[in-house]
Amino acid sequence: MIARHLEFGQQAEQQALDFLQRRGLKLLQRNFRCKTGEIDLVMREAETLVFVEVRYRQTNDYGRALETVTASKQRKLLATANRYLQMKRLDSACRFDIIALNGSGSTPIEWIKNAIQVAW
Repeated sequence: MIARHLEFGQQAEQQALDFLQRRGLKLLQRNFRCKTGEIDLVMREAETLVFVEVRYRQTNDYGRALETVTASKQRKLLATANRYLQMKRLDSACRFDIIALNGSGSTPIEWIKNAIQVAW
């Protein structure tokens, strides 16, 4: 049996994946993990590799989902993406997107392209 919060997280990732696939992105990998962290979805849009962080909040009582992507989380995402590129021996244009899913009557899905700016 899976914990309820993990179940919500998996459902949010599936919603995000479905949302992005309907918009033409292709899934390369789910839940890439290494010692530096995890990337929820690795996708491709045309020639661009897209690293996607999925954030979910059932209520906005303690802030919106997007607000949970802290500077520390961004550093972990960058390090993990760099490790993915090294392991896969890829040299590709990349971007970092966030899919934020908010409960409590908010806009259900927010897609922020290029949410994290980085110069490799």
